[in-house]
Amino acid sequence: MLADKDRIFTNIYGFQSAGLEAAQARGDWDDTRALMARGQDAIIEEVKASGLRGRGGAGFPTGMKWSFMPKEPKPDRPNFLVINADESEPGSCKDREIIRHDPHKLIEGALIAGYAMRARAGYIYVRGEFIQETRVLEAAVQEAYDAGLLGKNAAKSGYDFDLFVHRGAGAYICGEETAMLESLEGKKGLPRLKPPFPAGAGLYGCPTTVNNVESIAVVPTILRRGSAWFAGFGREKNEGTKLFQISGHVDKPCVVEEAMSIPFRELIERHAGGIRGGWDNLLAVIPGGSSVPLVPAADIIDAPMDFDGLKELGSGLGTAAVIVMDKSTDIVRAISRISYFYKHESCGQCTPCREGTGWMWRVMERLRAGNAEIHEIDQLLDVTRQIEGHTICALGDAAAWPIQGLIRHFRPELERRIVERSGVGDTPQILEAAE
Repeated sequence: MLADKDRIFTNIYGFQSAGLEAAQARGDWDDTRALMARGQDAIIEEVKASGLRGRGGAGFPTGMKWSFMPKEPKPDRPNFLVINADESEPGSCKDREIIRHDPHKLIEGALIAGYAMRARAGYIYVRGEFIQETRVLEAAVQEAYDAGLLGKNAAKSGYDFDLFVHRGAGAYICGEETAMLESLEGKKGLPRLKPPFPAGAGLYGCPTTVNNVESIAVVPTILRRGSAWFAGFGREKNEGTKLFQISGHVDKPCVVEEAMSIPFRELIERHAGGIRGGWDNLLAVIPGGSSVPLVPAADIIDAPMDFDGLKELGSGLGTAAVIVMDKSTDIVRAISRISYFYKHESCGQCTPCREGTGWMWRVMERLRAGNAEIHEIDQLLDVTRQIEGHTICALGDAAAWPIQGLIRHFRPELERRIVERSGVGDTPQILEAAE
Protein backbone atom coordinates (compact mmCIF):
# COMPACT_ATOMS: atom_id res chain seq x y z
CA MET A 1 0.00 0.00 0.00
CA LEU A 2 1.21 3.50 -0.86
CA ALA A 3 1.94 5.49 2.30
CA ASP A 4 0.51 9.00 2.60
CA LYS A 5 4.03 10.45 2.70
CA ASP A 6 4.65 9.04 -0.78
CA ARG A 7 1.55 10.50 -2.43
CA ILE A 8 2.25 13.03 -5.15
CA PHE A 9 -1.31 14.36 -5.43
CA THR A 10 -2.05 15.49 -1.89
CA ASN A 11 -5.19 17.47 -2.74
CA ILE A 12 -6.84 15.14 -5.23
CA TYR A 13 -10.11 15.22 -3.25
CA GLY A 14 -10.19 19.00 -2.96
CA PHE A 15 -10.18 19.25 0.85
CA GLN A 16 -7.92 22.29 0.49
CA SER A 17 -7.91 25.24 -1.87
CA ALA A 18 -6.63 24.87 -5.43
CA GLY A 19 -5.07 28.35 -5.22
CA LEU A 20 -1.40 29.26 -5.32
CA GLU A 21 -0.95 29.95 -1.59
CA ALA A 22 -2.39 26.56 -0.59
CA ALA A 23 -0.40 24.83 -3.34
CA GLN A 24 2.84 26.38 -2.07
CA ALA A 25 1.98 25.21 1.45
CA ARG A 26 1.70 21.68 0.01
CA GLY A 27 5.18 21.98 -1.51
CA ASP A 28 4.48 23.15 -5.06
CA TRP A 29 6.72 25.87 -6.55
CA ASP A 30 9.31 25.16 -3.82
CA ASP A 31 12.51 26.64 -5.31
CA THR A 32 11.55 25.70 -8.86
CA ARG A 33 14.48 27.80 -9.99
CA ALA A 34 16.90 25.32 -8.36
CA LEU A 35 15.27 22.40 -10.15
CA MET A 36 15.69 24.19 -13.49
CA ALA A 37 19.28 25.12 -12.62
CA ARG A 38 20.22 21.45 -12.89
CA GLY A 39 20.14 21.90 -16.65
CA GLN A 40 17.87 20.80 -19.46
CA ASP A 41 19.58 17.53 -20.33
CA ALA A 42 20.00 16.62 -16.65
CA ILE A 43 16.24 16.97 -16.12
CA ILE A 44 15.52 14.71 -19.10
CA GLU A 45 17.99 12.11 -17.82
CA GLU A 46 16.38 12.19 -14.35
CA VAL A 47 12.93 11.60 -15.87
CA LYS A 48 14.36 8.73 -17.93
CA ALA A 49 15.95 7.20 -14.81
CA SER A 50 12.63 7.40 -12.94
CA GLY A 51 11.04 4.95 -15.39
CA LEU A 52 8.04 7.25 -15.90
CA ARG A 53 5.87 6.03 -18.77
CA GLY A 54 3.13 8.13 -20.35
CA ARG A 55 -0.02 8.13 -18.21
CA GLY A 56 -2.38 8.84 -21.10
CA GLY A 57 -2.75 5.25 -22.29
CA ALA A 58 0.10 4.30 -24.62
CA GLY A 59 2.73 4.07 -21.86
CA PHE A 60 5.65 5.39 -23.94
CA PRO A 61 8.72 6.32 -21.82
CA THR A 62 8.33 10.02 -21.05
CA GLY A 63 12.01 10.95 -20.81
CA MET A 64 12.74 9.27 -24.12
CA LYS A 65 9.90 11.20 -25.76
CA TRP A 66 11.36 14.44 -24.46
CA SER A 67 14.80 13.57 -25.83
CA PHE A 68 13.46 13.51 -29.40
CA MET A 69 13.02 17.30 -29.37
CA PRO A 70 15.64 19.45 -31.13
CA LYS A 71 18.39 20.61 -28.76
CA GLU A 72 18.90 23.86 -30.67
CA PRO A 73 15.55 25.17 -31.96
CA LYS A 74 15.65 27.44 -35.00
CA PRO A 75 14.41 31.02 -34.44
CA ASP A 76 11.59 30.57 -36.97
CA ARG A 77 10.63 27.08 -35.72
CA PRO A 78 10.39 27.16 -31.90
CA ASN A 79 9.71 24.06 -29.82
CA PHE A 80 6.27 23.64 -28.24
CA LEU A 81 4.81 21.58 -25.40
CA VAL A 82 1.17 20.50 -25.69
CA ILE A 83 -0.57 18.97 -22.67
CA ASN A 84 -3.42 16.58 -23.41
CA ALA A 85 -6.29 17.34 -21.01
CA ASP A 86 -8.96 16.16 -23.46
CA GLU A 87 -9.72 13.10 -21.25
CA SER A 88 -12.69 11.74 -23.21
CA GLU A 89 -12.04 8.02 -22.67
CA PRO A 90 -15.16 6.51 -21.03
CA GLY A 91 -14.27 5.59 -17.45
CA SER A 92 -11.38 8.07 -17.16
CA CYS A 93 -11.68 10.91 -14.66
CA LYS A 94 -8.20 11.51 -13.21
CA ASP A 95 -6.98 14.50 -15.21
CA ARG A 96 -10.06 16.52 -14.34
CA GLU A 97 -9.33 15.95 -10.63
CA ILE A 98 -5.77 17.19 -11.07
CA ILE A 99 -6.99 20.26 -12.96
CA ARG A 100 -9.71 21.27 -10.51
CA HIS A 101 -7.95 20.43 -7.23
CA ASP A 102 -4.18 20.43 -7.87
CA PRO A 103 -3.66 22.65 -10.96
CA HIS A 104 -0.36 24.16 -9.80
CA LYS A 105 1.30 20.74 -9.94
CA LEU A 106 0.44 20.68 -13.63
CA ILE A 107 1.51 24.29 -14.23
CA GLU A 108 4.87 23.85 -12.48
CA GLY A 109 5.37 20.58 -14.36
CA ALA A 110 4.63 22.37 -17.63
CA LEU A 111 7.29 24.99 -16.91
CA ILE A 112 9.94 22.38 -16.03
CA ALA A 113 9.04 20.10 -18.96
CA GLY A 114 8.93 23.05 -21.33
CA TYR A 115 12.34 24.21 -20.13
CA ALA A 116 13.84 20.71 -20.46
CA MET A 117 12.60 20.48 -24.07
CA ARG A 118 13.63 24.05 -24.96
CA ALA A 119 9.93 24.88 -25.57
CA ARG A 120 8.99 28.52 -26.09
CA ALA A 121 5.40 27.95 -24.95
CA GLY A 122 2.99 25.33 -23.67
CA TYR A 123 -0.66 24.73 -24.54
CA ILE A 124 -3.08 22.86 -22.28
CA TYR A 125 -5.88 21.44 -24.43
CA VAL A 126 -8.86 20.90 -22.12
CA ARG A 127 -11.93 18.81 -22.90
CA GLY A 128 -14.84 21.05 -23.89
CA GLU A 129 -17.19 19.69 -21.22
CA PHE A 130 -14.75 20.56 -18.41
CA ILE A 131 -16.21 24.03 -17.86
CA GLN A 132 -15.62 24.46 -14.13
CA GLU A 133 -12.24 22.73 -14.35
CA THR A 134 -11.17 25.16 -17.07
CA ARG A 135 -12.13 28.13 -14.91
CA VAL A 136 -10.01 26.78 -12.05
CA LEU A 137 -7.07 26.12 -14.38
CA GLU A 138 -7.26 29.55 -16.02
CA ALA A 139 -7.34 31.19 -12.58
CA ALA A 140 -4.31 29.15 -11.49
CA VAL A 141 -2.38 30.09 -14.64
CA GLN A 142 -3.17 33.76 -14.02
CA GLU A 143 -1.97 33.38 -10.41
CA ALA A 144 1.30 31.93 -11.69
CA TYR A 145 1.75 34.86 -14.09
CA ASP A 146 0.96 37.40 -11.36
CA ALA A 147 3.54 35.77 -9.08
CA GLY A 148 6.22 35.82 -11.78
CA LEU A 149 6.25 32.02 -12.09
CA LEU A 150 5.33 32.11 -15.80
CA GLY A 151 6.18 34.49 -18.62
CA LYS A 152 9.41 36.47 -18.79
CA ASN A 153 12.13 35.11 -16.49
CA ALA A 154 9.75 32.41 -15.24
CA ALA A 155 10.29 31.61 -11.52
CA LYS A 156 13.44 33.81 -11.72
CA SER A 157 15.15 31.07 -13.71
CA GLY A 158 16.22 33.30 -16.57
CA TYR A 159 13.99 31.30 -18.94
CA ASP A 160 10.95 32.73 -20.72
CA PHE A 161 7.93 30.42 -20.92
CA ASP A 162 4.29 31.14 -21.70
CA LEU A 163 1.38 28.80 -20.96
CA PHE A 164 -2.01 28.93 -22.67
CA VAL A 165 -5.28 27.16 -21.84
CA HIS A 166 -7.34 26.09 -24.87
CA ARG A 167 -10.79 24.52 -24.63
CA GLY A 168 -11.78 21.89 -27.16
CA ALA A 169 -15.34 21.33 -28.33
CA GLY A 170 -15.94 17.87 -26.88
CA ALA A 171 -14.57 15.63 -29.64
CA TYR A 172 -13.11 12.30 -28.47
CA ILE A 173 -10.89 12.14 -31.54
CA CYS A 174 -9.03 15.28 -30.38
CA GLY A 175 -7.50 13.17 -27.61
CA GLU A 176 -5.30 11.70 -30.37
CA GLU A 177 -2.20 13.86 -30.39
CA THR A 178 -2.12 14.90 -34.04
CA ALA A 179 -5.89 15.56 -34.15
CA MET A 180 -5.34 17.74 -31.08
CA LEU A 181 -2.68 19.71 -32.94
CA GLU A 182 -5.03 20.22 -35.88
CA SER A 183 -7.74 21.44 -33.50
CA LEU A 184 -5.30 23.81 -31.76
CA GLU A 185 -4.51 25.28 -35.18
CA GLY A 186 -8.22 25.98 -35.69
CA LYS A 187 -8.91 23.15 -38.12
CA LYS A 188 -11.15 20.09 -37.93
CA GLY A 189 -9.79 17.51 -35.50
CA LEU A 190 -8.59 14.96 -38.05
CA PRO A 191 -5.55 12.80 -37.17
CA ARG A 192 -2.46 13.33 -39.33
CA LEU A 193 -0.45 10.67 -41.08
CA LYS A 194 2.83 9.88 -39.35
CA PRO A 195 5.64 10.45 -40.19
CA PRO A 196 6.33 13.28 -39.80
CA PHE A 197 5.98 12.82 -36.06
CA PRO A 198 5.12 15.84 -33.86
CA ALA A 199 8.72 16.05 -32.56
CA GLY A 200 9.73 16.86 -36.14
CA ALA A 201 6.69 18.79 -37.38
CA GLY A 202 3.90 19.33 -34.86
CA LEU A 203 2.00 22.47 -33.87
CA TYR A 204 2.23 25.07 -36.68
CA GLY A 205 4.82 22.80 -38.32
CA CYS A 206 7.20 23.25 -35.38
CA PRO A 207 8.78 20.55 -33.15
CA THR A 208 6.17 19.57 -30.54
CA THR A 209 5.78 17.07 -27.72
CA VAL A 210 2.31 16.04 -26.56
CA ASN A 211 2.07 14.69 -22.99
CA ASN A 212 -0.79 13.66 -20.72
CA VAL A 213 -1.73 15.81 -17.70
CA GLU A 214 -0.65 13.21 -15.14
CA SER A 215 2.68 12.61 -16.92
CA ILE A 216 3.56 16.31 -16.63
CA ALA A 217 2.12 16.88 -13.14
CA VAL A 218 4.34 14.25 -11.46
CA VAL A 219 7.63 15.64 -12.84
CA PRO A 220 8.37 18.30 -10.15
CA THR A 221 7.92 15.73 -7.37
CA ILE A 222 10.18 13.23 -9.18
CA LEU A 223 12.91 15.89 -9.42
CA ARG A 224 12.52 16.92 -5.76
CA ARG A 225 12.45 13.41 -4.33
CA GLY A 226 14.73 11.73 -6.85
CA SER A 227 14.28 9.26 -9.67
CA ALA A 228 15.27 6.33 -7.41
CA TRP A 229 12.36 7.15 -5.06
CA PHE A 230 9.82 7.09 -7.92
CA ALA A 231 11.37 3.98 -9.47
CA GLY A 232 11.03 2.22 -6.12
CA PHE A 233 7.31 1.65 -6.70
CA GLY A 234 5.99 -1.04 -9.03
CA ARG A 235 7.72 -3.71 -11.07
CA GLU A 236 10.58 -3.16 -13.49
CA LYS A 237 9.48 -1.11 -16.53
CA ASN A 238 6.24 -0.33 -14.67
CA GLU A 239 7.63 2.07 -12.10
CA GLY A 240 6.01 4.82 -10.11
CA THR A 241 2.68 5.77 -8.63
CA LYS A 242 -0.53 5.98 -10.65
CA LEU A 243 -3.99 7.48 -10.35
CA PHE A 244 -6.54 4.65 -10.64
CA GLN A 245 -10.17 5.51 -11.42
CA ILE A 246 -12.46 2.78 -10.11
CA SER A 247 -16.09 2.80 -11.25
CA GLY A 248 -18.93 0.36 -11.76
CA HIS A 249 -20.11 -2.34 -9.39
CA VAL A 250 -17.94 -1.61 -6.37
CA ASP A 251 -19.11 -0.34 -2.99
CA LYS A 252 -17.11 2.90 -3.13
CA PRO A 253 -16.19 4.20 -6.61
CA CYS A 254 -13.16 6.46 -6.34
CA VAL A 255 -10.06 8.02 -7.85
CA VAL A 256 -7.03 6.95 -5.84
CA GLU A 257 -3.26 7.21 -6.13
CA GLU A 258 -1.54 3.88 -5.63
CA ALA A 259 1.75 2.17 -6.44
CA MET A 260 1.93 0.61 -9.87
CA SER A 261 1.67 -3.20 -9.99
CA ILE A 262 -0.71 -3.39 -7.02
CA PRO A 263 -2.78 -6.61 -7.35
CA PHE A 264 -6.33 -6.01 -8.56
CA ARG A 265 -7.90 -7.63 -5.49
CA GLU A 266 -5.90 -5.44 -3.11
CA LEU A 267 -6.73 -2.27 -5.09
CA ILE A 268 -10.46 -2.97 -4.93
CA GLU A 269 -10.55 -4.19 -1.31
CA ARG A 270 -8.41 -1.39 0.05
CA HIS A 271 -9.90 1.59 -1.78
CA ALA A 272 -13.26 0.65 -3.34
CA GLY A 273 -14.76 -1.37 -0.49
CA GLY A 274 -14.87 -4.62 -2.47
CA ILE A 275 -17.13 -5.91 -5.23
CA ARG A 276 -20.87 -5.29 -4.89
CA GLY A 277 -22.32 -8.61 -3.69
CA GLY A 278 -18.90 -10.13 -2.94
CA TRP A 279 -16.08 -11.49 -5.06
CA ASP A 280 -18.15 -14.43 -6.32
CA ASN A 281 -20.40 -11.87 -8.01
CA LEU A 282 -17.61 -10.41 -10.19
CA LEU A 283 -18.14 -11.05 -13.90
CA ALA A 284 -15.50 -9.04 -15.77
CA VAL A 285 -13.37 -5.90 -15.62
CA ILE A 286 -12.36 -3.34 -18.23
CA PRO A 287 -9.03 -2.33 -16.65
CA GLY A 288 -7.98 0.72 -18.65
CA GLY A 289 -10.90 2.63 -20.08
CA SER A 290 -13.42 1.51 -22.68
CA SER A 291 -10.90 1.03 -25.50
CA VAL A 292 -9.09 -1.95 -23.92
CA PRO A 293 -10.47 -5.53 -24.00
CA LEU A 294 -12.34 -6.78 -20.95
CA VAL A 295 -10.80 -9.40 -18.67
CA PRO A 296 -12.92 -12.14 -16.99
CA ALA A 297 -13.06 -12.26 -13.21
CA ALA A 298 -10.92 -15.38 -12.80
CA ASP A 299 -8.06 -13.91 -14.83
CA ILE A 300 -7.87 -10.46 -13.25
CA ILE A 301 -8.41 -11.09 -9.53
CA ASP A 302 -4.71 -11.54 -8.71
CA ALA A 303 -3.27 -9.68 -11.72
CA PRO A 304 -0.77 -6.84 -11.17
CA MET A 305 -2.28 -3.55 -12.30
CA ASP A 306 0.44 -2.32 -14.61
CA PHE A 307 1.28 -2.08 -18.31
CA ASP A 308 2.94 -5.48 -18.71
CA GLY A 309 0.72 -7.46 -16.33
CA LEU A 310 -2.46 -6.51 -18.16
CA LYS A 311 -0.83 -6.89 -21.56
CA GLU A 312 -0.13 -10.53 -20.67
CA LEU A 313 -3.88 -10.95 -20.10
CA GLY A 314 -4.63 -9.64 -23.59
CA SER A 315 -5.73 -6.23 -22.33
CA GLY A 316 -3.94 -3.06 -21.21
CA LEU A 317 -3.57 -0.54 -18.40
CA GLY A 318 -4.60 2.35 -20.66
CA THR A 319 -5.50 5.30 -18.44
CA ALA A 320 -6.11 2.94 -15.45
CA ALA A 321 -9.85 3.59 -15.63
CA VAL A 322 -11.03 0.39 -13.95
CA ILE A 323 -14.64 -0.41 -14.90
CA VAL A 324 -15.97 -3.25 -12.72
CA MET A 325 -18.94 -5.34 -13.90
CA ASP A 326 -20.77 -7.83 -11.69
CA LYS A 327 -23.04 -10.68 -12.78
CA SER A 328 -26.05 -8.39 -13.11
CA THR A 329 -24.36 -6.87 -16.18
CA ASP A 330 -25.67 -7.58 -19.65
CA ILE A 331 -22.14 -7.93 -21.00
CA VAL A 332 -23.20 -7.99 -24.66
CA ARG A 333 -25.25 -4.83 -24.24
CA ALA A 334 -22.33 -3.13 -22.46
CA ILE A 335 -19.93 -3.84 -25.33
CA SER A 336 -22.58 -2.87 -27.89
CA ARG A 337 -22.95 0.48 -26.13
CA ILE A 338 -19.17 0.97 -26.31
CA SER A 339 -19.34 0.11 -30.03
CA TYR A 340 -21.90 2.86 -30.51
CA PHE A 341 -19.59 5.33 -28.79
CA TYR A 342 -16.74 4.63 -31.22
CA LYS A 343 -19.10 4.74 -34.20
CA HIS A 344 -20.29 8.16 -33.02
CA GLU A 345 -16.79 9.53 -32.32
CA SER A 346 -15.05 8.33 -35.52
CA CYS A 347 -13.82 11.31 -37.54
CA GLY A 348 -14.67 9.45 -40.75
CA GLN A 349 -11.28 10.01 -42.37
CA CYS A 350 -10.35 6.33 -42.87
CA THR A 351 -12.67 3.91 -44.67
CA PRO A 352 -12.16 0.95 -42.28
CA CYS A 353 -13.20 3.12 -39.33
CA ARG A 354 -15.87 5.19 -41.08
CA GLU A 355 -17.67 2.17 -42.50
CA GLY A 356 -16.54 -0.50 -40.06
CA THR A 357 -17.52 1.08 -36.75
CA GLY A 358 -21.14 1.49 -37.86
CA TRP A 359 -21.26 -2.04 -39.29
CA MET A 360 -19.82 -3.53 -36.09
CA TRP A 361 -22.31 -1.68 -33.92
CA ARG A 362 -25.27 -2.87 -36.03
CA VAL A 363 -24.08 -6.49 -35.79
CA MET A 364 -23.50 -6.07 -32.04
CA GLU A 365 -27.09 -4.87 -31.63
CA ARG A 366 -28.37 -7.94 -33.47
CA LEU A 367 -26.17 -10.20 -31.35
CA ARG A 368 -27.47 -8.48 -28.23
CA ALA A 369 -30.99 -9.45 -29.22
CA GLY A 370 -29.92 -12.88 -30.49
CA ASN A 371 -31.18 -11.86 -33.92
CA ALA A 372 -28.21 -13.30 -35.81
CA GLU A 373 -26.62 -16.56 -36.90
CA ILE A 374 -23.70 -18.37 -35.31
CA HIS A 375 -21.37 -17.80 -38.27
CA GLU A 376 -21.79 -14.04 -37.89
CA ILE A 377 -19.75 -14.13 -34.68
CA ASP A 378 -16.67 -15.19 -36.66
CA GLN A 379 -17.57 -12.75 -39.42
CA LEU A 380 -17.64 -9.93 -36.85
CA LEU A 381 -14.29 -11.05 -35.42
CA ASP A 382 -12.81 -11.08 -38.93
CA VAL A 383 -13.99 -7.52 -39.56
CA THR A 384 -12.49 -6.28 -36.28
CA ARG A 385 -9.12 -7.61 -37.48
CA GLN A 386 -9.52 -5.85 -40.82
CA ILE A 387 -10.09 -2.55 -38.97
CA GLU A 388 -7.42 -3.04 -36.29
CA GLY A 389 -4.10 -1.57 -37.39
CA HIS A 390 -5.45 -0.26 -40.70
CA THR A 391 -6.39 3.31 -39.76
CA ILE A 392 -4.37 6.52 -39.40
CA CYS A 393 -4.94 6.70 -35.64
CA ALA A 394 -5.79 4.16 -32.95
CA LEU A 395 -9.55 4.78 -32.89
CA GLY A 396 -9.99 1.79 -35.22
CA ASP A 397 -8.12 -0.36 -32.70
CA ALA A 398 -10.17 1.09 -29.84
CA ALA A 399 -13.39 0.14 -31.63
CA ALA A 400 -12.17 -3.37 -32.43
CA TRP A 401 -10.60 -4.45 -29.14
CA PRO A 402 -13.69 -4.42 -26.88
CA ILE A 403 -15.51 -6.67 -29.37
CA GLN A 404 -12.52 -8.98 -29.69
CA GLY A 405 -12.39 -9.29 -25.89
CA LEU A 406 -16.10 -10.09 -25.74
CA ILE A 407 -15.85 -12.85 -28.37
CA ARG A 408 -12.66 -14.24 -26.82
CA HIS A 409 -14.13 -14.59 -23.34
CA PHE A 410 -17.93 -14.62 -23.71
CA ARG A 411 -18.63 -16.41 -26.99
CA PRO A 412 -20.95 -18.94 -25.27
CA GLU A 413 -23.17 -16.06 -24.16
CA LEU A 414 -23.45 -14.79 -27.73
CA GLU A 415 -24.32 -18.30 -28.96
CA ARG A 416 -26.87 -18.79 -26.17
CA ARG A 417 -28.81 -15.72 -27.23
CA ILE A 418 -28.91 -16.86 -30.84
CA VAL A 419 -30.08 -20.33 -29.83
CA GLU A 420 -32.78 -19.01 -27.49
CA ARG A 421 -34.16 -16.63 -30.10
CA SER A 422 -34.13 -19.28 -32.83
CA GLY A 423 -35.89 -21.75 -30.51
CA VAL A 424 -34.24 -24.69 -32.25
CA GLY A 425 -32.75 -27.28 -29.89
CA ASP A 426 -29.48 -26.89 -28.00
CA THR A 427 -26.33 -25.01 -28.78
CA PRO A 428 -24.42 -28.12 -29.97
CA GLN A 429 -27.07 -28.86 -32.64
CA ILE A 430 -27.01 -25.27 -33.84
CA LEU A 431 -23.22 -25.36 -34.00
CA GLU A 432 -23.28 -28.57 -36.03
CA ALA A 433 -25.79 -27.04 -38.43
CA ALA A 434 -23.57 -23.97 -38.79
CA GLU A 435 -20.57 -26.12 -39.61
